[in-house]
Amino acid sequence: MRIAEVSEKYGISADTLRYYERIGLLPRVHRNASGMRDYDENDLGRVEFVKCMRGANVSIESLIEYMQLFDEGESTYEARRQILIEERERAQERLAEIQDGLDRLNKKIAWYEGLIGSSSGED
Repeated sequence: MRIAEVSEKYGISADTLRYYERIGLLPRVHRNASGMRDYDENDLGRVEFVKCMRGANVSIESLIEYMQLFDEGESTYEARRQILIEERERAQERLAEIQDGLDRLNKKIAWYEGLIGSSSGED
């Protein structure tokens, strides 16, 4: 699959895909006879994984470390698991902060609704 197709399929710019390859999140993608990138199923699986993890706000640094360990094989299961645990903890902290903000917004909206409802003259 060509880079433009991968970009469209996953909603990731071609520049981002090239960047991911440059920093080691994606392996060097095979090139066809014309020198164009030709993504195979393994490459697509990695693109999908990286996109999912970036969607969860996993840091680039953690992903690079994770992918290096992944490439080293089964002996790195525990180290990879530990990276994911640490990222989950950070995500839970961010989620709690977002929930606090959402709760505050809801209270403020309810306060305004109380003001607006009482001043409209309706019962």
